[in-house]
Amino acid sequence: MRGARRIPGPRAAADDFDLGHATPPPSPPPASQPESVAPQPQAGPPGPPSLVLPHRVLKALLGAWALAACSAEETEAVEAHLTECAPCADEALRLRDAVGLLHTDASLDLDPLLRSRVLENCLSRRPAKIPVPGWVAPYDAETARLDALLRDIGASEWHAPVRLKWFEGERAANRKTTVAGVIGHLMTVDGLVSTALGLDDPLADSVPGIPRRGPGPVLAPTARTESYWSAARRPPTRAVREPWRDQSHALIRTVSFAGRGVSGLSVSYGDFALPLQDALLDRAFECWMHGGDIAEAVDYPYEAPSAAHLHRMIDLAARMLPAALAERRRSGLAGPARHLVAAGSPGRSLHLEVEGLGGGDWYIALDSPAAIGSPDHAVAQVALDGTEFCQLVAGHVLPVEAAAGQRGDREAIQDVLLAAASLSRL
Repeated sequence: MRGARRIPGPRAAADDFDLGHATPPPSPPPASQPESVAPQPQAGPPGPPSLVLPHRVLKALLGAWALAACSAEETEAVEAHLTECAPCADEALRLRDAVGLLHTDASLDLDPLLRSRVLENCLSRRPAKIPVPGWVAPYDAETARLDALLRDIGASEWHAPVRLKWFEGERAANRKTTVAGVIGHLMTVDGLVSTALGLDDPLADSVPGIPRRGPGPVLAPTARTESYWSAARRPPTRAVREPWRDQSHALIRTVSFAGRGVSGLSVSYGDFALPLQDALLDRAFECWMHGGDIAEAVDYPYEAPSAAHLHRMIDLAARMLPAALAERRRSGLAGPARHLVAAGSPGRSLHLEVEGLGGGDWYIALDSPAAIGSPDHAVAQVALDGTEFCQLVAGHVLPVEAAAGQRGDREAIQDVLLAAASLSRL
């Protein structure tokens, strides 16, 4: 018997237990008492006899004992046995340690920043020959996070229903698809960046008239997605993950090797265009938003991007707001300009204060996209949380539902909130 590793001691003497029959020890003869000694009080009725179990039964109870699932009598018998049986004592210690792991309060999900920390540590030891440009980092991080989610879900969850939401004109719009359909949507819209870089267009294999490379018909994101979905003979499955991931790797690799050679490129979205750097930031934003849509559909935890990346996404939306506001004004959906100024001059502005993760202060020109927002010309202020502002820009919440702190010109506030929602699309 090894005495160094002991489990809590028995509640009764070891001799009280026998593998055969429990034979109570003989009672000693009563001792005679002197007449001068007062009689002792009578003891209460004897308790129930201790439980006697064979070794194989006690060994089978070790798991229940570690989980505190034994009855009081079984617990007493097991703990008494552990003081005599070294193999069972060792097994009990291992089971008790395992139970401790089952009750941990720490999250078992991987830290979403783990990949970035590992890469940073690796590159600090051996710098990359061809580094990924900093402006590509948000797209790199968001595609990697979404890919980690996709690797972690089961085959049946690829067909889980997902409802995509956006904002059109004055109303909310939505479209029902599946997890696989969302990845196909991301792949086809990322194809706008692919074609701008001279890479393969993912629509070429499914939509007639779309060349694999080179100039072809310019389709807006919604038209590209609808064409992809309608051309599919069967509903998309998990097989879409590999071409989507290969395409994202190809985009990152191409801009990394090209370096400054692609800095002047722009990406056409049909009715507007974005510089390549902003286009990849836009793709990172949509990847995060649709990753959240998928995570909600399959009940998976999904965090916001890092503060630095989120700040850049918010900045892109803030820079696009004056043009979106002007477009709504041309369509008769926003109030008229009140005070036009020369291009590049400060004009009437709205102070957009974004709080929390990735937050900051932006001044949105109200009357002309060519004007400069200025704190000295601010006529209104809106305060929102960072992720809430992004949900508004994605069309996931309506402007009237945005819990915003508002002060100043009510018409300007309403116009800017509606313009922010109008940046969304399928």
